[in-house]
Amino acid sequence: MTVIGITGGIGTGKSTVSEYLASKGYKIIDADEISRNITKAGSPVINELTGLFSNSILMPDGNLDRKKIADIVFNDRDKKKQLESIVTKRVIEAISSEIKDLRNSDTYDIIFLDAPLLFETGADKLVDVTWLITCDIDIRIKRVMSRDGSSEREIIARIKNQMPEEKKISKATVVIDNSKGKEDLICEIESLMKKYA
Repeated sequence: MTVIGITGGIGTGKSTVSEYLASKGYKIIDADEISRNITKAGSPVINELTGLFSNSILMPDGNLDRKKIADIVFNDRDKKKQLESIVTKRVIEAISSEIKDLRNSDTYDIIFLDAPLLFETGADKLVDVTWLITCDIDIRIKRVMSRDGSSEREIIARIKNQMPEEKKISKATVVIDNSKGKEDLICEIESLMKKYA
């Protein structure tokens, strides 16, 4: 079984790639979904996080307010490390366990791991191949502005807070430029998948 990790910075179109592959019947392990599941209301992780950051990081329903905690750790390296030691560690463990189960089940020839922080968290060690989705910065900014209403300044700050694109490119097995649009992106994905058939 080949495990392909898909990653890319905000607004590059990583989710578009994962959604397309899922629509074709491929198994996708979603790191963000795992993270959301382990930070649900009442979970042991939520209790640890509120012990560290206080109840102010919770939404009224008791789930983690991801935007609020992102704002807290954005400018505080120590708090970011503490958050990662609680959440990232468990996400990696869950991904590793799921990959192991899928290997043992011998059901799939190829599976994908969708992980925005694939390289940053060391999750790239769990995969055989890495696909980095890239895109022109101006297009990324426009996409995110129209998607979630963030300001240009906020988006640039978030991009600067992520691992530099050059470093990701140097680590990636395959670099996919998504600057031309969805049609070209899908053509490239289809062409790539022929190599693994």
